[in-house]
Amino acid sequence: MRIVLRSDVDGVGKKGDILDVADGFARNFLIPKGRAIKATPGVQAQADAMRRSRDLKDAKDRESAEVVARTLVPRTIRITARAGAEGKLFGSVTAADVITAVAEQAGVELDRRKLHLEEPIKTLGTHHVPVKLHPDVQFPVTVEVVAS
Repeated sequence: MRIVLRSDVDGVGKKGDILDVADGFARNFLIPKGRAIKATPGVQAQADAMRRSRDLKDAKDRESAEVVARTLVPRTIRITARAGAEGKLFGSVTAADVITAVAEQAGVELDRRKLHLEEPIKTLGTHHVPVKLHPDVQFPVTVEVVAS
């Protein structure tokens, strides 16, 4: 069945894409949930408008992500934490701590889900935390953990 996506669907496509999918997938999932409509000649013009608006929004999002990246990449975010004699922390520095420190020191509000910290930081020193604000904009934030 030929459909036009009304919203982004993971693994299928993005808003405004015209796709051929299995009849059952379209009838039982996409159309009832409002994520797609059946493609007709009139709807295809609407799909073009959806794609244009998606491209404009994507360009704006990418531009704002690049501005944030230019602000954060040259900076070092300093976080103080209690530590033992060997440089191990009492506790850990989590993604929420990094987000709070970035907001205080750089004035940039980040979403916790955009910060890809594999596991909490448990040692003193300099650490690089990857941030992915946009599919095309990924950068590391330098975090220096110092003893208090």
